[in-house]
Amino acid sequence: MRQNTYDTENELQDRAVLVSLVTPNIKRGTGDPEHSLQELVSLAETAGVEVLSTLTQNKESVDTKWFIGKGKVEELRAVAEELGATTAIFDQELSGAQVRNLEEALDLKIIDRTQLILDIFAQRAKTREGIIQVELAQLSYLLPRLSGHGKNLSRLGGGIGTRGPGETKLETDRRHIRDRISDLKHVLDEVVRHRTLHRERRRKSGVQQVALVGYTNAGKSTLLRELTAADVYVENQLFATLDPTSRTLELPSGKEVILTDTVGFIQNLPHDLVAAFRATLEEVNEADLVLHVIDSSSIMREEQIRVVERILSELGAAGKPTLMIYNKIDMCEDVDSELLPANGQDTLVMSAYNKDDLLRLRQTIQDRLTGDTKTFMLPAERGDLIALAYRTGDVIEQTVDGDYMRLTVQLSKQDYEVHGYKLEAFVEMA
Repeated sequence: MRQNTYDTENELQDRAVLVSLVTPNIKRGTGDPEHSLQELVSLAETAGVEVLSTLTQNKESVDTKWFIGKGKVEELRAVAEELGATTAIFDQELSGAQVRNLEEALDLKIIDRTQLILDIFAQRAKTREGIIQVELAQLSYLLPRLSGHGKNLSRLGGGIGTRGPGETKLETDRRHIRDRISDLKHVLDEVVRHRTLHRERRRKSGVQQVALVGYTNAGKSTLLRELTAADVYVENQLFATLDPTSRTLELPSGKEVILTDTVGFIQNLPHDLVAAFRATLEEVNEADLVLHVIDSSSIMREEQIRVVERILSELGAAGKPTLMIYNKIDMCEDVDSELLPANGQDTLVMSAYNKDDLLRLRQTIQDRLTGDTKTFMLPAERGDLIALAYRTGDVIEQTVDGDYMRLTVQLSKQDYEVHGYKLEAFVEMA
């Protein structure tokens, strides 16, 4: 199973000119085009590409044949020849016909933003599940564009190769890709089934779940590592973490919860990628609390928040209890810090490297997960019920009242739904 859309780790490193088209429609859809182009530079560098230059074209509409217009294509060709570029990377998604036309006119490898993100994911995927998810996304992206990828076709994996008698290569490729997509979807269906079983098992055990979400490079993996001592890859680059990681987090009360790191989001995240990773991202839907990690130092902080919230909404997780964590406060200028919201029940401004901030975060998570306080009058001889009360929540007071034990217990809604019904008959009447 080949993982890379194109090889960026060979001796002949890709040398690219990055291209952005700005139209009124694109501007409305993506926000700041200049920031998007800078993000493309970071994506290219993350993929191992040497960025030589950037080129921007302002037009009223997309050129259906050349995307950026014939005149701009000639300018791009001249720039590429002068700098010795081997690749042109476009900040927007291209059709198969546009790729073919641009390849013929420029004699360059043509990559768009979606392919670049898919390639980074392919490089980072380590687990079998991650590799399968990326390959499914790659093939789903490739299938409708197959006729346009002449120069790149030999670099694409996913079951392309053998031919049946009498079929053209293109027809054979389509057939093999469809078969491979079908196989991968069956495998992922099995993954979904296993994840569902694990979630049900965790729910029955009463273990609460907390999910880390956020824009890529917001510091989610750093938080996971600092909170749980997890051995996870942490680097100041986009999509440093791909495969989800779950670790046990101990709260100040001593209670343990499951903390799961998820893949970072980004504007214009490929739909095929979201679809392929849906089984993984659905962990967010099952979380009792979502920690939305934000890079406080980013000038595009508000736009990044909107991107994450939009994707969460698409996943059906918009209404989940959420704690907004404004991370990387240590990297903010004083002026920027003054613009951040105040700490509160739903907001925390912090640095993942500050021990006091981490303690405050643990306490805030505990406070958010803690539910109502109930008082139970349990028969003293019912040791099983007394033990259940201790397992179900946090016993904050215990007194003896004749033949009964009076226990005041702080417990979450989930804990009460799982175990509390057994104690319902012993709730002290007000």
